[in-house]
Amino acid sequence: MSLERPWLAQYPAGVPAEIDIGQYASIVALLDEAFERFRSRPAFANFGKQLSYGELDTLSRQFAGYLTGVLKLGRGDRIAIMLPNILQYPIVLFGALRAGLVVVNTNPMYTARELKHQLEDSGAKAIVVVDNFAGTLAEVVAETPVKHVVTTGIGDLLGFPKGALVNFVLKHVKKLVPDYSLPQAVRFRDALAQGAPHPLPRLELGHEDIAFLQYTGGTTGIAKGAMLTHGNMIANMLQAGAWIGTNAKLGEEVIITALPLYHIFSLTANGLVFMRLGGLNWLVTNPRDMPGFVKELKASGFTAITGVNTLFNGLLNTPGFAGLDFSRLHLSLGGGMAVQRPVAKRWKKVTGCTLVEAYGLTETSPAACINPLDLAAYNGSIGLPVPSTDVAIWSEENQPLPVGAVGELMVRGPQVMKGYWNKPEETAKVLGADGWLHTGDIARMDENGYFYIVDRKKDMILVSGFNVYPNEIEDTLMQHPGVAEVAAVGVPDEHSGEIVKLFVVKKDPALTVEALRQFCHDNLTGYKRPKLIEFRDSLPKSNVGKILRRELRNEGKGQAA
Repeated sequence: MSLERPWLAQYPAGVPAEIDIGQYASIVALLDEAFERFRSRPAFANFGKQLSYGELDTLSRQFAGYLTGVLKLGRGDRIAIMLPNILQYPIVLFGALRAGLVVVNTNPMYTARELKHQLEDSGAKAIVVVDNFAGTLAEVVAETPVKHVVTTGIGDLLGFPKGALVNFVLKHVKKLVPDYSLPQAVRFRDALAQGAPHPLPRLELGHEDIAFLQYTGGTTGIAKGAMLTHGNMIANMLQAGAWIGTNAKLGEEVIITALPLYHIFSLTANGLVFMRLGGLNWLVTNPRDMPGFVKELKASGFTAITGVNTLFNGLLNTPGFAGLDFSRLHLSLGGGMAVQRPVAKRWKKVTGCTLVEAYGLTETSPAACINPLDLAAYNGSIGLPVPSTDVAIWSEENQPLPVGAVGELMVRGPQVMKGYWNKPEETAKVLGADGWLHTGDIARMDENGYFYIVDRKKDMILVSGFNVYPNEIEDTLMQHPGVAEVAAVGVPDEHSGEIVKLFVVKKDPALTVEALRQFCHDNLTGYKRPKLIEFRDSLPKSNVGKILRRELRNEGKGQAA
């Protein structure tokens, strides 16, 4: 099928139509280049402590030595990383990749049920977990394939006395580190010491080797691991890097990394793209502490920031933000959820930097479309397809539609995943033999090749940039003995874009909203928990008995509170 590419005429100066994925055999090759090229430059900063590229090279080598020389893990084995944005994350990440392992990024906020599923499904043999959330792992680790556990405190790499003080305050003052029992666990610093004598394994990794199992609910709500290869990730790094182009100054960028690195947007756009540029990733461990976040920004001298709409909105509403020095800021990139026009307008007014919207999916590593960085103002579009990427609008019959027509957004390019881990049927539903990926989003393209999201084809709920899948919520709630029927829908919310609303038919007449809230608290991560719960005598259904979420969603609009 021939494809018109009107977007190429709109490309910013210097952005190529195609990228050469052959520049790097693997992420490891790219890292080796960065470690050598920017050895003395700072690579990551957190809580006032910085790691240089050279230090990161040494520490990640030590961790790779521990994985291969001590634990005897081999190429293709899976390792889960359950860490927030702290200095240990890049060390573990790069050490695992250099050891030829497959990284399973794991949300530290998972409930025991969610964590158990991911560890079982991925077959992870090892996990690195921060103390704050090790109790969750302790509940389920015996029922998973995990044989090796490494634990760490948030302050472990901050030096003495600061690190010890941070760990003490978190555990004994703020009570954020519950007691747990993981007798087999090794402390992170001990693992580094044990790995130090072991050489880095000599591996020839290629584009087809899997680098990440990045879990996503997809359209069905069953958590699936998107197989992102070294080739996928290299492609997306080069695509995004080409888009940033001459805007970025080698070895001088400071990128604010407030979105968690276990999220694909932050992982690629911040953690990896800026490594190649010799940039400094300024890690924000708790961006919800907005006054603390503003203090971090003041100290950082930042040149770039990525985030979701709620993060930008939160900063704009925090005292002190408008008074910061924005003279170096040249890149503000919003993704993960729609950027709202009022937020974008206010961001431009306060910072002088256009808030540029991008679009991507876990399955596309993630970037598929980005707006030109020299955009004068917010345009409501998700942008233009990045280099080496085809995007098209298809009908329900899988036929390409003309300019202006509304249909399903389709993506094809070297950043599109290999498929879902051990789920060929699920893969076949979204990925054709011709390489086209069904995104499940409804969109249109204008005559200049700009794409606009119209709606979501599926019933996915988007809470602050995180995908929430109604099937998962409903399946979980149906395990409550007092629930007869349940439907979960998203309703608009000015703070998080959408929130989850539950419609419940009782089995037990004594069932209360409070009881359901507690059940959700015990079984669902925070952003998945319903903010609104409504009891009904019955739920609307189709003629075959399928609950009509669409009707409930339409009812729920305007009812958020």
